[in-house]
Amino acid sequence: MKMKNYIKVEIIVGIVIILSLFGINSLSAQTVWLDELDLSAATQGYGVPKKNKSCDGKTLTIAGETFERGFGSHSESLLTILLEGKATTFTAKVGMDDEVKGHDSAAEFIINGDGKRLWASGVMRLGDAAKPCSVKLDGVKKLELLVTDGGNGNYYDHVDWVDAKFETSGATTFKTFNPVSSEVYILTPKPAAEPKLTGAKVFGVRPGSPFQHLVTATGDRPMTFSAKGLPKGLKMDEKTGLITGVISKAGSYKVTLGAKNAKGKAEREFRIECGDKIALTPPMGWNSWNCFAQEVSADKVKRAANAMVSSGLINHGWTYINIDDFWENHRDSKDPSLRGKLRDEAGYIIPNSRFVDMKLLADYVHGLGLKVGLYSSPGPWTCGGSAGSFGYEKQDAESYAKWGFDYLKYDWCSYGNVINGLPENDPYKVSSLSYNGGSELETAKKPFILMGDLLKKQKRDIVFSVCQYGMSDVWKWGGSVGGNCWRTTNDITDTWASMKGIALDNEKSAPYAKPGNWNDPDMLIVGHVGWGNTHPSKLKPNEQYLHISLWSLFAAPLLIGCDMEKLDDFTLNLLTNDEVIEVNQDPLGKQATCLQTIGDLRIYVKELEDGSKAVGFCNFGLEEVDMAYADFAKLGLNGQFVVRDLWRQKDISGLNTQSEKLSIKVPVHGVLLYKFSADKAK
Repeated sequence: MKMKNYIKVEIIVGIVIILSLFGINSLSAQTVWLDELDLSAATQGYGVPKKNKSCDGKTLTIAGETFERGFGSHSESLLTILLEGKATTFTAKVGMDDEVKGHDSAAEFIINGDGKRLWASGVMRLGDAAKPCSVKLDGVKKLELLVTDGGNGNYYDHVDWVDAKFETSGATTFKTFNPVSSEVYILTPKPAAEPKLTGAKVFGVRPGSPFQHLVTATGDRPMTFSAKGLPKGLKMDEKTGLITGVISKAGSYKVTLGAKNAKGKAEREFRIECGDKIALTPPMGWNSWNCFAQEVSADKVKRAANAMVSSGLINHGWTYINIDDFWENHRDSKDPSLRGKLRDEAGYIIPNSRFVDMKLLADYVHGLGLKVGLYSSPGPWTCGGSAGSFGYEKQDAESYAKWGFDYLKYDWCSYGNVINGLPENDPYKVSSLSYNGGSELETAKKPFILMGDLLKKQKRDIVFSVCQYGMSDVWKWGGSVGGNCWRTTNDITDTWASMKGIALDNEKSAPYAKPGNWNDPDMLIVGHVGWGNTHPSKLKPNEQYLHISLWSLFAAPLLIGCDMEKLDDFTLNLLTNDEVIEVNQDPLGKQATCLQTIGDLRIYVKELEDGSKAVGFCNFGLEEVDMAYADFAKLGLNGQFVVRDLWRQKDISGLNTQSEKLSIKVPVHGVLLYKFSADKAK
């Protein structure tokens, strides 16, 4: 028996020796291709990661050279790989994919290992030959393949990692992961049963304009409302809280609002400013584009409005139901519902067959206690190729007022092609998209001056949203052309790179925000979004909390872009926190600024009307921030304060900023949103 065991051992040893001689053993070098890993963990600026294909699903092509294997992505992108010290080298070629010819695409490829930069390509541009990289990975546990934009934004930055592979010490695959948690968690407490008045504390209206304002409150229904001190010409429906009428005399009117139910009552001061300014707090509501895009219809708009009411969002101050592009007839659509005569004999626009009666639709939305908006372009065509306002600005302004609309988003789009007039008097020779002339101040202002003046002549207050994508520093002059808000950046998408980039880019316009004039970093990308094919937002829960917190700190218009009929508990938690909303709606109208940066931690401070300050500890990095914070002087906080966690709606500390520290733990891509109020008891 023992002899047989000895023989078995000798045979096994002999086999191991033979295999080792031929380089065949369990610890031998292996090749692991990047495209064999789970690429779904990657994040990127647009679209989804592609295996062995470009961002648009085509053959990987860099400067005319094609490749069979690789990873097609879009900046900014990040793929994190757990190597656990089992890889020896990483080799690849990188570059911009040829599929975006005609655009000024640029990006930089970066490889980080355990938090240290191992390699960088430098800025690469479209047409540059594929650049080889070879990185030693001995001992590296976590590898990051990162692509940033080349300094000119990430639009059309289609990037490729090709012929990418690892040499390993025996490993046959590696795990990929996203360092940002996917755990869904709810912070906003449920509203109490007793009444609590919500919404804006100030409202602007022009003398003689129709007045509509819904007093909103949380708490058990039924509920009755009251308003003491209403100016002459206004009345309140006590059952709904809707105030309507007309104020003929300019002035500032202080009103005491009340709400009462079986569980208690509440009162709050409310100020009506009747003068030349409207939108004294940032508009709050919904926009159709990020949900329905070109599939929008009157029925879908009505359903969104109904959902605003049934979900309870209306009780938190959400007001506008805005129709974006594609309510007009289209220049050359194959969809019969979008084809038809663009205008009547007098030049008045004719809505497409999905929107038969715009006044009836506006009346329906108003009947719910909400307001309604729509969209056009100063060019002959909208971004999507529907009829724009060029040459018919007077008729369109009159139509909007006649129909009863309260908001106009006016989108640059095709105007860049007609800044010198309509070529050959033929609008069909004008493409629907052009940014020409937008960077030239007088040219940029001209179409908005025209429409702004026309809107002011209407016997109706219409919030004017200047959609000019930040060209010519629109925040410096948007108010002078009648704008109430203006886009500071290009369109947002539901990606970390997009949200982060827009947030950081929005900071430069902060000094120009004030009541009636708001910087607009585009819509909210929470809930189910998808531009006609909806999906849950790709932002992780931490990122969505950060998104809502930043837009509130920025005093930005809050326009929900999701499917209102698919609101889940998490999304409602984001949109119904009245203390967070109050930061956005604060009557002082200041936009937060970043007063301190500590690594990837950015600290934003917003001054509030009551003398307190909202402070956002915002973590843009991939590591949790855990520290005892003491630099309060840099935030303008000196003395004794009560610190309140706004998301959790609870006081967390009494703090002397001159002698004490505040323990903060900010998750990856997350936020702590606090309010610092002077402790009057001390």
